[in-house]
Amino acid sequence: MATQPKPPQDVRSQVSEEEWAIRVDLAAAYRLVALHGWDDLIFTHLSARIPGPEHHFLINPYNLMFEEITASSLVKIDVDGNPVMETPYLTNPAGFTIHSAIHMARDDAHAVLHLHTPHGQAVSAMSEGLLPHTQTAMIAKHNVAYHEYEGIATDLEERERLVNDIGDKHAMILRNHGTLTVGETVADAFLRMYFLERACEAQVYMLSAGRENLNNPPQGTEDKVAAQTAPDNMKMVSQMLAWPALLRKLDRRDPGFRD
Repeated sequence: MATQPKPPQDVRSQVSEEEWAIRVDLAAAYRLVALHGWDDLIFTHLSARIPGPEHHFLINPYNLMFEEITASSLVKIDVDGNPVMETPYLTNPAGFTIHSAIHMARDDAHAVLHLHTPHGQAVSAMSEGLLPHTQTAMIAKHNVAYHEYEGIATDLEERERLVNDIGDKHAMILRNHGTLTVGETVADAFLRMYFLERACEAQVYMLSAGRENLNNPPQGTEDKVAAQTAPDNMKMVSQMLAWPALLRKLDRRDPGFRD
């Protein structure tokens, strides 16, 4: 039976309380991604920035399944994706290309989530992108940017184009690739990803039934929903309502993400 390496002894005593809280939230996000079936074996990443002048970040060990990740096993890395704290785990500097670009360019991008789900990839391959035919899509759509596919993201020169394309949006569809969200907290980024992924899933189902009977929402509805789901409103919902409920759900299933 294969065994995974154990994290360094007592990581919590080696980091600030603020960093530990971020570690717990990011580990929870990995577990929730696995719980929703959004993971892609060990591939893709969720990351979080640690406050401070050092420009350090937390990211998953490259050889762990998302359901195995804990607060202690997250790897602390620099802007180039290299570990800055002892770890027995593998890291993937190339996988941090997309994340580092957005973390460094946006002061509010404390968390960056990137997925390769089948529904997200399907919509990313549609020329029209996300359609406004469901409430969930309207919640997500007004805050979504697009970035053209340039191959597997190992080219550091792509970072400038990623930053230009996302602008001040909080979500992005990476064409022919997948989905991405950013947030001031892990909770913010996760809730945005939930709405984006649900919208993509609904769109795939909707289009599979044919386009001829699609009901277009009344004129002005998209703008109304955009105002109702402005960033400050979404932040309140994510941090005060949805995220605490999601943590309780994880605690009931397996509180090991907190270790």
